Amino acid sequence: MDIERRYTSGDTGKAELRADNGEKRIGGYAAQFNRQSKNLGGFIEVVDPIAFNQSRGDGWPDVIARYNHDDMALLGTTAAGTLRMSLDQYGLSYDVVPPKAMAHVVELVERGDVRKSSFAFRTISDDWSTTDQGYPLRRLTGVQLVDVAPVNNPAYNDTSAGLRSLANKFDADFEEVRSMAKADELRKFFVRTDGPQPKKAARRGMFGPAAAAALLARREDPYV
Repeated sequence: MDIERRYTSGDTGKAELRADNGEKRIGGYAAQFNRQSKNLGGFIEVVDPIAFNQSRGDGWPDVIARYNHDDMALLGTTAAGTLRMSLDQYGLSYDVVPPKAMAHVVELVERGDVRKSSFAFRTISDDWSTTDQGYPLRRLTGVQLVDVAPVNNPAYNDTSAGLRSLANKFDADFEEVRSMAKADELRKFFVRTDGPQPKKAARRGMFGPAAAAALLARREDPYV
């Protein structure tokens, strides 16, 4: 499974400095539930409140905290007890005690230079539907958490894993799905644009409205 990364926007998700008995910690919400992402390249995404249940049930195994997701900037781990994870009604929160060698990261968060939080994950399960406006919507319902991170340059990495999931859902060719995403045409998988279609499966190599309509008919009628 590919590793995907997402960042949390807004004041709720910002990285912040915390202090307890003189011990400085970095914390924030790495993920927020039911909050729509920006356009990820033809679709948007939300994190379902059940998405992290398996990772939590397993005790957050091997989850680490890294500044900017950099292996050379390790801040803490769940295995050592220097990183703590928790879930509440808002999302996935983290609290990490950085080593002295990472004091510069603590200072950057304290000064407000680093304000965002992010998380990396592997998708276990997801659902596809549309928004009220008919735009393709991916809902993450099960993920394996890899790491959390305070970041100064938040960005969504390659979203090929999400497009591959959509291709699998409709039994479509991945390259065709990627081409449709670039043209912002993924909604054609969910909405008919050319009237009723014959009840037959889409052939490999079909593209655009014809493929989308045939695939939709196949999805809606289990006896096709």
